[in-house]
Amino acid sequence: MKLDKKDILAALETITVSGEGKNMVESGAVQNVITFADEVIVDLVLTTPALHIKKRAETDVINAIKDKVHPDAQVKVNIKVNAPEKPQIKGKHIPGIHNIVAIASGKGGVGKSTVTANIAVTLAKMGFKVGVLDADIYGPSIPIMFDVAHEKPLSVNVNGKSKMKPVENYGVKVLSIGFFTQPNQAVIWRGPMAAKALNQLIFDTNWGELDFMLVDLPPGTGDIHLSIMQSMPITGAVIVSTPQNVALADARKGVAMFQQESINVPVLGIIENMAYFTPEELPENKYYIFGKEGAKNLAEDLEVPFLGEIPLVQSIREAGDVGRPAAMQTGTALENAFESLTRNVVQETVNRNENLPPTQAIQITTMAGCSAIKK
Repeated sequence: MKLDKKDILAALETITVSGEGKNMVESGAVQNVITFADEVIVDLVLTTPALHIKKRAETDVINAIKDKVHPDAQVKVNIKVNAPEKPQIKGKHIPGIHNIVAIASGKGGVGKSTVTANIAVTLAKMGFKVGVLDADIYGPSIPIMFDVAHEKPLSVNVNGKSKMKPVENYGVKVLSIGFFTQPNQAVIWRGPMAAKALNQLIFDTNWGELDFMLVDLPPGTGDIHLSIMQSMPITGAVIVSTPQNVALADARKGVAMFQQESINVPVLGIIENMAYFTPEELPENKYYIFGKEGAKNLAEDLEVPFLGEIPLVQSIREAGDVGRPAAMQTGTALENAFESLTRNVVQETVNRNENLPPTQAIQITTMAGCSAIKK
């Protein structure tokens, strides 16, 4: 069997690199093709170092050649990354905070705050310095989940300036608008007031040294999200969803928001909450009440990492209600599940920092009554 280079190139013209409109040959991604009898070596140059895109490109090349040229072809793909130089971070910087991870969901009620709290305590157990900013202005729940609903941040003097000191529990620093409102008091603010409050929570606070700040965003894709991304450069975003189609449709929009060219916040991955139910009396059984692997399939479809799944367990809800996150229950399957997905979040953050340029804080201007976003 002898393979023809022209046939190889024709096969490669049928596939594209993720994120590019042109095929691999036309875009210049294919630098060279060498054939030796039944062996093919394809040299690719990509403009993005993202691991999942490199893997997808390699798989697509191998499949295209085997499907369109010869099924027994021995294909080797060499990938070189020619990424643009890292730009300087624009916008405000918070000294001492190394990674800012936004936890978001397109839809309410999928357990985003519960996942945030459990990732935070798991990071603290791993030895990281962790803070949580509850940015859900209209429905703050983090104080309840950390059993600090009745606490108030203290004032401390830092270099002659008065700063708020976050409330701390379980080794996690917490700040929320919930500390400044009554339990039965509704927060009825327009966007500018909410944005101003968030800026005070972020920049008028003595956060100290943090390896991770987790930002618990409100559901949806709205003004609060833009305000946060305008205020500080987000390292990456994590999307939480349940498996059913209604939640997945909104999760897809959440991913799209962060991936917009004008926002450009890397999506670290998707977490599937309430993935399945296992009764105590039938520990080997799994019942997929909301559908099976919907968020996992969405992650594959959108080519973003799948970070893990959390089962539908009554004790997770009970733990959140009493202010002691379920991940603190040592020696349990839940502790293992939260530890696994937290390790994935850490690994994807490391990959992002090694392979991608720093995120830029965006600027928002108002034009003709509409919000326009630009870098």
